[in-house]
Amino acid sequence: MPHMIFKFKSLFLLFYVAFTCQITSQSQVSNLGVNSSDDNIIFKTYTYAIKGKDTLKMDVFTPKNIKEGDKLPVLLWMHGGGFSGSNRAFTDDNRLVKYVAQEQNYIGVSIDYRLLRQNKATGFGCDCPKDEKLETFKQAAIDYLDATKYLIAQADQLQIDITKIIAGGSSAGAEGSLNAVFMKDYFVENKEAYANVKFAGVFSCAGAVVDASYILKENAIPAVLYHGTDDNYVPFANESHRLCNSKQPGYLRLDGSKIIAAKLQELEKSYYFHIVKGAGHEIARIPSEDFGKIFNFFKRTVLNNEVIQTKVIQTK
Repeated sequence: MPHMIFKFKSLFLLFYVAFTCQITSQSQVSNLGVNSSDDNIIFKTYTYAIKGKDTLKMDVFTPKNIKEGDKLPVLLWMHGGGFSGSNRAFTDDNRLVKYVAQEQNYIGVSIDYRLLRQNKATGFGCDCPKDEKLETFKQAAIDYLDATKYLIAQADQLQIDITKIIAGGSSAGAEGSLNAVFMKDYFVENKEAYANVKFAGVFSCAGAVVDASYILKENAIPAVLYHGTDDNYVPFANESHRLCNSKQPGYLRLDGSKIIAAKLQELEKSYYFHIVKGAGHEIARIPSEDFGKIFNFFKRTVLNNEVIQTKVIQTK
């Protein structure tokens, strides 16, 4: 039976602001080499797509003790940075994907994607027109789907269990991955190209989708959602992105973690919803102190098929 946990305590949070973005083109793939820096992890970098001037890479961390014939779950992670900066090897993102390979017997993957708002005069705020925001979300989702498609195509070589792909991201990366998971039918015209792309779970730090009504019984999956109630970048509930007013070019309402969790509740699907009351976009910071709880949730819901609905309420 679903259960609810309400937890109140104070939390000191480091500030981390993140976002992300993209546009499209056809992909080529190649293995770019090996870098083994840890005794218990195999580290490789691959090119998963070439789109115009952008060569999109992924870092893949595999437990060194993997046996021949083993197929492991995957965490596929998309970094933040406002669709204009940061990279797949940013310290916090790198720590997460290495952690899952070292401690959880997952394959951890961190990806590049097209930073479509980089060097744009209007940025990604209220001066950025709504249509450009939607195109940014679309192309980020497509890059994420292309990375997933690459992993599926290389599943035998990489020893991936394609039925256990957990999507995830922070801020812009959370928006890109959530839209890829739940809004593929909205953003993707050539649906046949991604017919084999499916996800088993999703981990979002301060993310949102364009329209939560696209979350259906068919695509609803266990979700870990972290969000601050006073986030002024990515809305906590159904609010305007960046808190733009209706007269500004960038006015676009999004459905944040509160709406996503409510939809999963309605559909009787699993979620772990961590709310920080009074907190802003600093909750995009990847919560390394909670990794054990997060991956225990995925173990129970994704690997063991339990239904768990947990809400944690924390004060800033």
